Amino acid sequence: MVVSVTVNGEQKALPRSMTLQEYLESNDLLLPFMAVARNGEVLHKSEYPVVRLQEGDRLEIVRMVGGG
Repeated sequence: MVVSVTVNGEQKALPRSMTLQEYLESNDLLLPFMAVARNGEVLHKSEYPVVRLQEGDRLEIVRMVGGG
């Protein structure tokens, strides 16, 4: 079953239902200094393995970028 979600404003079709952790790992997005909001709610990293992405979810993924 394909699951459609929006990630940083871009539509993504997931090949199956998966946890947030699985999604982040499969896209090389699981980084030490990052934050993820699902449907406007910022999630704690301990929630990533248990939050299951659902049809229509909106994810915002941000990471720290150094510079100066």
